[in-house]
Amino acid sequence: MTVAALEIGGTHVSAALPGPPDWTLTDAQVHRAHVRADGTATEIVEDVLGAAKTLDVPPGTRWGVAIPGPFDYATGIGRFTGVAKFEGLHGVDLGALLRRGLPTASDVVFVNDAHAFALGQWRTGGTTGHDRVMVLTLGTGIGSCFLDRGVAITTGPDVPPHGEAHLLTIDGGPLEDTVSRRAILARHRAVHPEAVHPEDAGLDVRELAERALAGDPWTRGLFTSTFRALGRAMAPWACSFGASLVLVGGSIAASWELVADPLRAGLADGGAVPEVARASSAHAGLVGAAWWAQVSEI
Repeated sequence: MTVAALEIGGTHVSAALPGPPDWTLTDAQVHRAHVRADGTATEIVEDVLGAAKTLDVPPGTRWGVAIPGPFDYATGIGRFTGVAKFEGLHGVDLGALLRRGLPTASDVVFVNDAHAFALGQWRTGGTTGHDRVMVLTLGTGIGSCFLDRGVAITTGPDVPPHGEAHLLTIDGGPLEDTVSRRAILARHRAVHPEAVHPEDAGLDVRELAERALAGDPWTRGLFTSTFRALGRAMAPWACSFGASLVLVGGSIAASWELVADPLRAGLADGGAVPEVARASSAHAGLVGAAWWAQVSEI
């Protein structure tokens, strides 16, 4: 059975054909395109199908689709409300639309994007030597997966509700009000208004990270406080789950120098001292989605 993968994120959709024997992907094997996350259902589906159709797949291909929540992964129906992205898919049967738009598909199965990323890391050897791993993905928000020897744990006292870090709080408010793309940008604008110039209109976290790495002390402090807070929020769960490794991926993790030490310090504040490492594969989400498609029951 041929399996193909789609990874739908807050700004881009990626498509690829990972598979045996080693399931690894190179940049050249991945097609990446913009997705109108704030668009209508028609626009979003058009963008996703556009990426999918760049792949040359045979009839009977099974598709694995990694997508963030809130989403009903069993039925393929969006539950996006109050999350500032994909609200056009709320109540929409995305699975039916993709099956209709991909005539060669035998089926389409969905998986949480952070779970797909964690499964991809496990499948390609990124968690070797560790039975229990806490995986965090940092981008437009916070994704998480508590992985026990290749199985995502979503229930029980050892993990947050549904295994989802974004449901946690820190300093009396939602964690994503402190640790997310929008939170970082909002703090920059609110606390440092003198830095907002006309040329900052299109400013994003990447540009702020460049300023921090170039030596700007205020911006450096912004990243330090943000990721130390993340560590403090996750420390109790790293301890209860018994994670020996915290693996970090996502677009913000590209600025690893700004993330690693504050995250370690925050975890230590809460008594957790696991190994902290940057994810080894930028394409782990696609690998995990394809792997999920292969092993899921039809």
